Amino acid sequence: MAEHAHTDAYGRNRSQRVLMMVFSITVIMFVVELVGGILSNSLALIGDSGHMLMDSVALGVSVLAFKFARKPVTVRKTYGYYRLEILAALANGVLLVFVSLYIFYEAFLRLTGIFEVQAQTMFSVAVAGLVVNLVAVYLLWGSKEKNLNVKGAFLHVFADMISSIGVIIAAVIIYFTGAFVVDSFMGILIGGIILRSAFGLLSESSKVLLESAPEGIDVDDVINSINKVKGVRSVHDMHIWSISSGINALSGHVVIEDQMVSKSRGVLKKITRTLENNFVIVHTTLQLECEVCVGPTVCGISAEEKH
Repeated sequence: MAEHAHTDAYGRNRSQRVLMMVFSITVIMFVVELVGGILSNSLALIGDSGHMLMDSVALGVSVLAFKFARKPVTVRKTYGYYRLEILAALANGVLLVFVSLYIFYEAFLRLTGIFEVQAQTMFSVAVAGLVVNLVAVYLLWGSKEKNLNVKGAFLHVFADMISSIGVIIAAVIIYFTGAFVVDSFMGILIGGIILRSAFGLLSESSKVLLESAPEGIDVDDVINSINKVKGVRSVHDMHIWSISSGINALSGHVVIEDQMVSKSRGVLKKITRTLENNFVIVHTTLQLECEVCVGPTVCGISAEEKH
């Protein structure tokens, strides 16, 4: 358990450092894209800078969530502040929805209006944005599957990367053809990709908040594993949920063979070790029960069943 806690703490510290780095470069790129969009009169770049701004806000919220999650537990908050990470991931999903709606709105304006842009400036700034997003994607890639909060930040940055590619393609087409309508169609495509990612993140964070069984853990497999432990007769009233990303918990009632209390402790240790090694369930609360005795000297478990 101590080794797992050390590994988990190391992973969270690394994730926080990575998020802070990505947050810093995203803020810088937001300023660059906003200035570039104004100078080139490119709505695509201005829209992408707005996307960058929302990403910066989301990343900032994620960093704060990590800091709060490290606060010690209290008598009122017995699990600490880990759920703040999930709330931050949920907020990121909501922001992604607004980003996609904003892009749809901008695409509609381009379809119904006439405007000109400086394609060369638009292209140069978009390429710079793509480079920054590629660096951010690389930094977040290793931690995105280990932490839902980091995954939310990754989806923001990945959406930015797709947006930058779309702006580059639009800039090239506009430069050679003067077809400004390309911006609108590219915006609709980008908005659709972002919206799909948003729904995925909202679904995952909602499952954690609703205390559904974690992804990748089959409840029947957990029950079968517990039943295979020597001394266990059955399991009932079992619940499995996630406190936060990578922190799975379980509670339940385990019926064990009639035995001395000192021996039942060994059964509990075996169950806990099995759950941690096979299913990464690190918080286990079990109520041990045995067959009800029918009298002060006669137990409901027969001699044959004991053996």
